[in-house]
Amino acid sequence: MNVKLLNAFKSENNNNATILIVDDERGIRRSLRMFLKDLYNVYVAGTAAEAVEILSKKSIDVVLLDIRLPDADGVELIKVFKDIDQNTEIIMATAIKDIQSTVQAIRSGAIDYLVKPFVVEDIQLAVSRVLEKRGLKRQVTYLKTELDRIQHPFQKMVGSDSKMLQVYDLVSKVAASAGAVLIQGESGTGKELVARAIHNLSPRKDQPFVVINCAAIPSTLMESEVFGHTRGAFTGATNTTIGKIELGDKGTVFLDDVDTLDLAMQAKMLRVLQEKEIERLGSSKLIPVDVRFVAASNKPLRQLIDENKFREDFFYRLNVFPIQLPPLRERKGDIPILLDYFAENLARNAGGSPKSFSSKAMETLTEYDWPGNVRELQNLVERLSVIVRERKIENRHLAGFQSSEKNKSTTRLKEAVNSFERRHIKGVLEQTNGNRKKASEILGVHRNTLLAKIQQLDL
Repeated sequence: MNVKLLNAFKSENNNNATILIVDDERGIRRSLRMFLKDLYNVYVAGTAAEAVEILSKKSIDVVLLDIRLPDADGVELIKVFKDIDQNTEIIMATAIKDIQSTVQAIRSGAIDYLVKPFVVEDIQLAVSRVLEKRGLKRQVTYLKTELDRIQHPFQKMVGSDSKMLQVYDLVSKVAASAGAVLIQGESGTGKELVARAIHNLSPRKDQPFVVINCAAIPSTLMESEVFGHTRGAFTGATNTTIGKIELGDKGTVFLDDVDTLDLAMQAKMLRVLQEKEIERLGSSKLIPVDVRFVAASNKPLRQLIDENKFREDFFYRLNVFPIQLPPLRERKGDIPILLDYFAENLARNAGGSPKSFSSKAMETLTEYDWPGNVRELQNLVERLSVIVRERKIENRHLAGFQSSEKNKSTTRLKEAVNSFERRHIKGVLEQTNGNRKKASEILGVHRNTLLAKIQQLDL
């Protein structure tokens, strides 16, 4: 992971942060508003009822709350605020340094407290500190999500074919824009790599790159995952959770396999693209977001539009900058480069010397059509690097993927690879007594990849 991601969520101590001042003294409300309005978006409330109404309609980052209000106790009000939005941070203000009240406030969910009369510098420091902690929480949430996604070292686009050079040129041009990008191409052509390249070359490069794998999220959970939810929004929603789009604020959100979204979710995503705001599940509060969308599909979306499976208006919103990735069979000149690249990458990570390919083996692999594209080629190099003990991979080593020596001249490489994979995976599963987690670790693949292979190979 790029070190710059450690700064993905910078301190929210800027004009985008929103502060709510809750105090029954008009003079204090005026003074605090005058002091903070140049630093933050500021709302004020003189009663608990006014505060609850504002918090129910607006996205508030920090509340400066007086412990004594005419219509409610400040400590009890903290619980009400947390029920509305658990992510809102609360700084309690009190005229008396009462240890018992302070402890109750902290236990109820306040993050800090200030003693009246206020010192201006103390207020600024307290708010700044709270916003910094809030930013760090989001950073941790984002990094956990991102670390779960990175399964392999292939983080660069590789190839010198003229079609790939055109892709590089287009990526460099669209990166500077904030417009949506639609990447289309067969499975395994590197659509996510292109999306990451666009992000890394853009002005948003130091902000988060959030991936939404539309095909992997069940439709019943999609809205909650993407937009977030409030506590009590559905059975089991014990906490307010920030959605992936909100996590990507100021950065890039990558909609992978966007063609798998149902029509209802497409309509909701269309609204986000148009209005630049979201609603968490279970809430009517509008939350503004500043996100650059990049989407990818391995299916022809225009055909899906004709079949009434994809919204035409959503397509045009995404297709501001279209990028079509060529399949590997249309850029065979890159196959030797990719074979060497993966072999060197694997050796570097393992601390050994890279395997090389004989001219005959290279010829055989170059003639193959690679229906699984770059991903299939990468998997083959990984298997050969483990199985072949010699420094050079010969053409005879590829024969091991054939179902029998008799069929050596007629068996397609794909069929031979499937035959080998079936035998190898079956053997590892038997070795681990059917423990798929241990088997995936031995095979060096993600558990989901192993499950897909088991289903594909009918094991």
